[in-house]
Amino acid sequence: MTEETPTGSTSTTPFPAVLTRRADAETCADPSSVMTLLGESDATPGGFTSYRSTFAEGAVGAPAHFHTRATELFFVISGSLRVLVGEEITVLDEGDFLAVPPHTPHAFAAAPGATADVLFVFTPGMGRFDYLRLLSRVMRGEADPKEIAESAERFDNHYVDSPVWRAALAASA
Repeated sequence: MTEETPTGSTSTTPFPAVLTRRADAETCADPSSVMTLLGESDATPGGFTSYRSTFAEGAVGAPAHFHTRATELFFVISGSLRVLVGEEITVLDEGDFLAVPPHTPHAFAAAPGATADVLFVFTPGMGRFDYLRLLSRVMRGEADPKEIAESAERFDNHYVDSPVWRAALAASA
């Protein structure tokens, strides 16, 4: 895309427009999900990171964690996603939207008996594609899980224990 300021416009754009064509999008896959990296811009405080994840039936997405700087947005394109927010578990269905503010523990997985196709957006962005690539390598056994713990500050991804989430996963196993 080209950057142009419309004639007579006085607004400024905080970052250039980001366009990712479906055929050009990078994917990261593991045995139970595929992440399609859509776009990110961390050049300004208004930046973002966006990706799409498709989860196989019974796939576990992310363990309980929180972000200190980013709000995480979920939009369910199809299927059903089970989500922990704080200490409450709910199921998001096709068309449902959820915004999880900073410092709020959350986790997600495909709902029992369901697949899920979900659009994720983080704002502000912070180069999270490198985290998603690392996560994919760990899930495939190509990287040491310790690398994830060591990257917590860099990617603003802080794991926590959630007995509520562990019990929910165990009950559906």
